[in-house]
Amino acid sequence: MSLPRLQTLLTASLLAAGLAGCMVPQWQKPGMPQAEVEKGMGKPTLVVPLPEGGQRLVYSQQPAGQQVYHMDFDAQRKLVHVEQVLDTAHFFALRNGVDTRDDVYRMFGPPAIVERVYSFKGDIWTYRFLDNTFARRAHVHIDPQGVVQKVMFTDESMYLREPHR
Repeated sequence: MSLPRLQTLLTASLLAAGLAGCMVPQWQKPGMPQAEVEKGMGKPTLVVPLPEGGQRLVYSQQPAGQQVYHMDFDAQRKLVHVEQVLDTAHFFALRNGVDTRDDVYRMFGPPAIVERVYSFKGDIWTYRFLDNTFARRAHVHIDPQGVVQKVMFTDESMYLREPHR
């Protein structure tokens, strides 16, 4: 066997072995031990305490990915619930003038982009997500006091084709 072909075969084998160890969040079964989930998923982006001693592991695929998963565990560290939260329903649930930067961070993790514009005094946290298979962006406007003021949506421009001329 030639050296380039052997290298290709070894690389493909290592890649397949690595992917076999990857876990997909939404495929995890309730009752699974937290340690087993973390072993397969890796370190979460964020750990949020839940009532009655439970924990939420937040796995974000930002900045390039389009999902954020909540994996909720009870006080015995057993998986109770898995939910993908990067969607319009969860962004619409943000309460303008009430929710804070910390609330947004606990819900969605770090944004893909933090921007500023002339017409708004504060940060705009931008998240990439899929809306019925369409690539979109949610822009959460957070004022200097750290309070959510509005959420706006735009299409993900990298997926838009320029018109032919």
